[in-house]
Amino acid sequence: MTKYFLSLPHDSAEEPTMEGMDPAELQEVMAAVGAFNTALQEAGAFVTAGGLQPPSSATTVDYSGDSPVLTPGPFVEADEYLGGFWIIEAENDDVAIEWTKQASRALRCRIEVRALQEEPAA
Repeated sequence: MTKYFLSLPHDSAEEPTMEGMDPAELQEVMAAVGAFNTALQEAGAFVTAGGLQPPSSATTVDYSGDSPVLTPGPFVEADEYLGGFWIIEAENDDVAIEWTKQASRALRCRIEVRALQEEPAA
C-alpha cells in the first residue's frame, strides 16, 4: 500500500496553537480528531500523526559544509506553515482523498494530501 502525507497549513502571522483556542472549541475538535484517528486505526490505515509547534520555535541545522550551522527560526519564511500531519496508508489516491475529506471535516480546515515517494524498482 502507498503511504500518504496529510498536512495541515496554518497562517504564519497568527501561529495558532491548541493553547490559544477556546477550550470548548478545542474539546470539540479533539473529540472529532480522536474519532477520525480511531477510524483510521480500525481500518489499518493509521501510520502516525502529530501537531507541530509554530515555526518561531524551530532551529534550522545545516551540516552541508565542514561544520554544522544552527540558525534559530524556520528554514523558510512563508505566509503559511505546516502545523500538523498524518501519515496514512491507502490503496490508491481516491481512498487517500476520502480519508483527507474526513480529516478536513474533523479539523474544520484545509488539508493537503500527497503520496510519499517510493524507492524505484531495481
